Amino acid sequence: MITNIAIVDDEELILEGVKMLLSMEKSISVTITSNNGNDFLENLTKITREEFPHIALVDIQMQPMDGFELVEILREKYPELKIIILSSHYKSSVLGYMVKLGVSAFLPKNSNKKTFIEAITQVHKNGIYFTTEDHNMLLSYLNDTQKNKGLFETGDELSDREKEVVKLICKELTNQEIAEKLSLSPRTIESHRQRILDKIGAKNTVGLVIFAVVNGIYDLPLKL
Repeated sequence: MITNIAIVDDEELILEGVKMLLSMEKSISVTITSNNGNDFLENLTKITREEFPHIALVDIQMQPMDGFELVEILREKYPELKIIILSSHYKSSVLGYMVKLGVSAFLPKNSNKKTFIEAITQVHKNGIYFTTEDHNMLLSYLNDTQKNKGLFETGDELSDREKEVVKLICKELTNQEIAEKLSLSPRTIESHRQRILDKIGAKNTVGLVIFAVVNGIYDLPLKL
């Protein structure tokens, strides 16, 4: 199955370099390249359904619209579009903010080709690519009360039933499959899912999965 990729970066060398690297992979097709967020949003309205990207690789520092603003717009307009942040600014505060927005992966620009391709593959397959370094960085961020601006808003503790639902969501079961396993209706499972997202302040399933990992509810196979 071909993975359609969009690349958004205002550095022409990075844009062309990443495009060339991905063009060597038979399972990947670069369908959009844009050097700013406004151009990318416009391109998304023109592209065919067959070429619409599964994953967008987005830089953070861009003008006139930075990556943070672009991600927020994409999450609102195209919630099914998976996002990988590719940036030189790989630090806990940025990672934490991106996780809260529902980004699927965060890669430093100095990542090697193997890691890069693996991240794309895992995000397309599972919706998330989360490394041991990401895990440790997030734990450090969460434990630093001076820097932590509330990655997850856990005012109310999750109930045992909600934790059970979280584990099954992390295992990629659909609402119907979870309902059958727990002898509940799909509508009840959807209500549980939304209530959990509201409780933890996450935007989507990606944030929910990472919440489960950093809080020891679910053990995601982490990449070294």
